[in-house]
Amino acid sequence: MHVHARLTPMGRLTLVMRIESARPVAHVAVEMSTDAADRVPRQAGAHETGAYSLRLHTSEKTNQERRTEHEQRPEQHPEPRATVMTGLALITGASSGIGRAFARRLGAEGYDLVVVGRRRDRLEELTAALPDVEVRPLVADLGTDAGVGAVAEVCAARDLTVLVNNAGVAHYMPFVELPADKANELLHVKVVAPTMLTRAAAPGMVTRGEGTIINVSGMLAFSGPASLEELPLRRAVYTATLAHIVALSQALHEELAPHGLQVQALCPGVVATEFHERQGLDLRSVARMSADDVVTASLRGLELGEVVCAPGVVRPDLLDAVSQADLAAFRAQTHQLAERYQPN
Repeated sequence: MHVHARLTPMGRLTLVMRIESARPVAHVAVEMSTDAADRVPRQAGAHETGAYSLRLHTSEKTNQERRTEHEQRPEQHPEPRATVMTGLALITGASSGIGRAFARRLGAEGYDLVVVGRRRDRLEELTAALPDVEVRPLVADLGTDAGVGAVAEVCAARDLTVLVNNAGVAHYMPFVELPADKANELLHVKVVAPTMLTRAAAPGMVTRGEGTIINVSGMLAFSGPASLEELPLRRAVYTATLAHIVALSQALHEELAPHGLQVQALCPGVVATEFHERQGLDLRSVARMSADDVVTASLRGLELGEVVCAPGVVRPDLLDAVSQADLAAFRAQTHQLAERYQPN
């Protein structure tokens, strides 16, 4: 028997006991209390992995409150409670880059995986690299209605613990030069897919009272006001899709947190992956973050309770300031026409 403890992507401490056996071993759920007589395991169904899980639940607060509480909270949770964890993660864009890094990290931590991508050979290579967990490769093109629908069916049918909406395509170019088919593909991959996959997975997560949804956006989500002198990159549609992901994640977090779910918008900067190369951009001379560091930041951000996780932003108060400025403008509206718009 092997025993180890780890923090899950949901920010919960998990004690995992693995028993080597040729036969299926039942999962066990344990109610923890101060009375030793109450600590009686009860069978909760059979599972072939033979894994037992102990998790400590965390609360949902604002970003700054979560970080403060994390720094100040005692080592032991006052009311530990154990439940069974399904440990199944679905990751889109898993054939390379950030998605592949998520798959390898979660697989190494014992999660079974559904890995989604367009390149079957890459998915099969990833499956072979993770022999200790169950990995289901799912070939789908999220730039199409059929691809989104096929993956959404899996999201709805399986008991997902983690959903990582990572698939991406850039199509950087001036708005008036962006072909309609490329614009449609971009909107499908970065707007329709994360919205509809989350819509398919969330009801089951709500019913089970747990789940983590990670939506991969990017720092360009905050670059809308940047001038072409400051950022000479024609990227209006791409920037808008990333901003959608941030707003969607923030609103969903407020809606789903009371049901035990955690939603994160992950906003890396330039990352050392194949992403830009596929767009014909050579960024080898540009300092870039590794995909593994992006995943590390995401999982740590979940532990801290961050809704918007920016791996390369040193001062988290800047992100809080953006949110507070948005809310200040929202709350300042009135039913009257603003004075500057009134006729002289």
